[in-house]
Amino acid sequence: MASVLGMLEERETAARVRVEGLREEAVRLAGVLEAAEIELDRRVIAREELVEALAASAAGTAAVTGAKAETACSPAPVAGSIVPPWRDGLPVTVLAPDYQRILSVFDERQPADQGPLKARQITVGLGLETTSAKVEGVRSKARRLAERGWLLQETSGAFSVGRRPVAGSVAGSSV
Repeated sequence: MASVLGMLEERETAARVRVEGLREEAVRLAGVLEAAEIELDRRVIAREELVEALAASAAGTAAVTGAKAETACSPAPVAGSIVPPWRDGLPVTVLAPDYQRILSVFDERQPADQGPLKARQITVGLGLETTSAKVEGVRSKARRLAERGWLLQETSGAFSVGRRPVAGSVAGSSV
């Protein structure tokens, strides 16, 4: 009996070591993912700034009609586009479809269910599998919406409806 118990303890110890190793790897990968997201945001902003500068240069040499100016100010959302800071009067339709779907999860809730939602609950509301990859993707997008004022992030990590202007944002900002 003692040898069987010893073997089980060895297996348990090996499992604990493996779990700790995987936790450390997950933390490291979360840092790498965050750095990659920041780099992506910077590159998208740089591209949009260049497009705006080129458009302003072109506008100086040619007359722009009202319809063209409105199109230049509010381009159609594209999958993977950045989230503009929320400001009063800005429609949800300026967001990419994935972000619109996240906000629609909050809009579709019953009045009695108005408490904050965890990323897993939002993932379920979107009809996605609750794998860690899907949940982390939704959490990342919800966090971005909260950073830009479209949602509020609670200290518990849950998200709730509530729009607020973001400090430093201006009406024409592309951030």
